[in-house]
Parts: sequence; structure tokens; C-alpha cells
Amino acid sequence: MSEKPSQPVDEPMHPQPLAAPRKRGVLSRHFTPPAPRTGLDDGLHGAQPAWQNWSGEQRVHPSAKWSPQNEDELRQRVRDAASVRVVGAGHSFSPLVPTSGAILSLDHLSGLISHDEQTQQARLWAGTRLFDAGPLLYGVGQAMPNLGDIDRQSLAGALSTATHGTGITLPCIAGSATALRLVTAQGDVLECSRDRDGDLFRAAAVSLGALGVITQVTLQNMPSFRLRERVQLLPLDQLLPEMDEWVRQHRHFELLVFPFSRLALVKTLDLTEQPPTTGETQGADSADAMLRLSCELNRWLPGLGRQLQTLIGRFIRPTERVNWSHKIFASARNVRFNEMEYQVPLATGASCLDEVCRAVSKSKVNVFFPMEFRFVAADDYWLSPFQSALGEARCSISVHQYHKQDYRPLFAVAEPILRRYGGRPHWGKLHTVDGADLHNLYPDLTRFLRLRSELDPRGKFLNPHLRQLFGIAKS
Repeated sequence: MSEKPSQPVDEPMHPQPLAAPRKRGVLSRHFTPPAPRTGLDDGLHGAQPAWQNWSGEQRVHPSAKWSPQNEDELRQRVRDAASVRVVGAGHSFSPLVPTSGAILSLDHLSGLISHDEQTQQARLWAGTRLFDAGPLLYGVGQAMPNLGDIDRQSLAGALSTATHGTGITLPCIAGSATALRLVTAQGDVLECSRDRDGDLFRAAAVSLGALGVITQVTLQNMPSFRLRERVQLLPLDQLLPEMDEWVRQHRHFELLVFPFSRLALVKTLDLTEQPPTTGETQGADSADAMLRLSCELNRWLPGLGRQLQTLIGRFIRPTERVNWSHKIFASARNVRFNEMEYQVPLATGASCLDEVCRAVSKSKVNVFFPMEFRFVAADDYWLSPFQSALGEARCSISVHQYHKQDYRPLFAVAEPILRRYGGRPHWGKLHTVDGADLHNLYPDLTRFLRLRSELDPRGKFLNPHLRQLFGIAKS
């Protein structure tokens, strides 16, 4: 039985979002509001009434688009709304945001609130983009233990969808959270942590925005650190039997797999004391340009992707670089795509990857984008794809299609295999899982839905996608 939700915090609203510190200190607090950000890609900026996500696949005309300046305004907006969905960065491919009600952005709730030098913890506003969080934490000598290869997301969005990086001993980004602040459908504020109202915390940290609006997050960080990245191209058939060895020898290990050529781009990251290297931008720009050109050629000349993948070895050379963690985790992603991703059991991850690659290679699907294969440690969040009472890690398998091409034929080939292997979908990626499937995949789903009903009995935070996912009829 779940614990009852925390009582609302009886206090005035917190001050305006806060900026980076001027100096380090124990439990330092920062009271300088940040400058307004421009050029953010959450789909809410500009005069157009429509909203769309990063890939352009999800589009909707909401009844209103809100960007609250502070938590006071956010609470009032939520309290008065009949229906509202929160957008972080618009980087989810699944229809988590589209609604006929209001869409609310967290962009103005951004910045570092406080940090503790002794515990290496930091409190941030939940609208903080990951590409801002890195430099802010670096300024106080801290770093998030792990990040994904995209850093456009907001902190709230990354937590709510169990966004992750790679590393068999490292959990998803939400795994670093120790406490959070939640605005409920009534506009009340709840504080929860692993030690205070633990059930609410384990439900809300990965909750798809269905329990309320996360406005603040406390992260357990570590002292700033540097990573050495090594990239090389190897045959997939050589890697598959050696997978366990690769995973155990490197802090971070991932593959970008080209199924038609059976080649894989191997990327490893390891802690190092070496100084940062220079001259990285030009190489990244060249790779980005090559990817875009290959996708366009494949789009106009169907079937060319197979030939291009066999030639990939002529253009990729082994590389190595060193930098601070927040500068090396993410890669430039200027070529847009749509994505499906499932988390499968560790013991059968390599076999699943092999089967998906062979199925795509045998199909008539027209694709150039590589697949991605990563490793993520277990956690205890009720709706996390990595939740495991036994602490078993999972393998993440991602399938991408260029945004100007129809993704459905490719995903129709891959998804049945991913699901047959016991895969759980990434909540921010495209999938066909519905209410009937969820109960078999998530042992705490009933507890989550009961808590959701207590916190939001009228379904203010639900949209058509969540109603279908959770099997909740519109009242």
C-alpha cells in the first residue's frame, strides 16, 4: 500500500529562478535572476499558435501556451487550468505533450538554487536545460555522474521520462535525484525525497508529467571530472561475443550499429587526469554534414543506404579526445530524426540486438541511420524502464529514422522483436505499448495509478496519449 502524499508545503512561493554562483561555499544560495534565454527549441516560442516537437512529428494547436515567470505564476496557472501538459524541451518523440488544453513551459524556472560542497549535492530549478546544468555545476566544482548523448532536454523532462546515458554501473539521470518539489493539480506544493514520503518520490521522479509539475530537483553529484573518449569502427560479429568484457572494462560503453554492413562504431569513455584536448568542433561538424548528406541521398535513391553503410569504413577513423565530462557526454544532433527505444534484460541484450539487425537487413526498409546500443544500471522508480527489485541492469536498443522519411516501416520490423525480448519502452520515444501491456511490465503500476488518482482525480495532467497508456477513460 502506498504512503499518503505529503501535506502541501505551507509557505510563500520561492523567489525568481536563480543564476549561477559567484563563488563556492557550503550550502551557498544564489539570488541573482538569470538573463532571459532566447532561441530555445521547446516549440512554445514565437507567435505561431501551434506547437511541435523537435522532430516535427508531434504537432498540436493547444488552447493556450504559457511560460510562467516564476513558481507563483506557475501555481496559479495550474490551479486555474482545466487541462494542462508541461513541456521541457520538446525533445520527446512520443505524444507526451500534445493536448487540446494548455501547454506550459518551464524555461523561466531555470538555474542553480543552492549547493553543498561537502555532500556534493545541488538544488536546481527543474526547467534548467542539461546543457546549462553542466556549466552551472562545473562553476561550483560539481558534475552529474552521467548524461546522455543529447543535452537539449530540461532537467524535469529528463527525470520524467527516465532519460539516460550509458554505463552498466550508472543509472538513468533520475537515479541521481535525491529530492524534488512538485506542484499538484490544486496548485499546492509537495516536497518529497528518498527519506521523506519515499513512495511519492519513487512515483514522481519518473512519472511522465502525470502527477504534477516538478519545479525543483536536488541532485547527488560528484566532484568535476574529465573523461577520455575513444571511438573506433569494428565488426559487429567480433563485438557480440566480447560484449561483457567491453562493458566491464569501461565506465561508459556504447555502440552505433550499421545493420546492413554489420559494422559498429564503438565509443568508450573513461575517467582520466589528462588535460583537455583541442580541435574537436571541426570533426563534429564534418560528421554531422556526412550524416545529413547520406540521409538525403538515401531518401532520394531508395536502397542506397545499404551501399553507403558498406562504405562507412572509408570515412571513419579512430579518434581520441579528453575534456570535462559535461563537454564530452553530448554530441551535436543537428540532423533530425524520429526514434524508438526499448530497454531489454541484460542477459539477452546482445542477442536481441543481433536479431533486430538481421531483421532490418533482410527487410526492404530504406534507412541509413545507425542503431544505438547502451547499458543502464537498475533503479527503484515505479515507472522507470530500469526498475528492478533484484538490481539487474538493462540494455538499451534505439532505432532511428531520418525525420523526412516514414519511420513506421522500420519500427514495425524492430518493435515486435524488442517486445518479445521483454523490452520496456523509453517513455520519450515512439512505441505502441498500451494499458494492457503495462501491468505485465511494471509491477508497481497499480500503486502508481492509485496515487495519480489521489493527486489528480479530475485528470488535469492527462492527455489522450496518457489516457490510452494508462487505460483511463475520459470522464
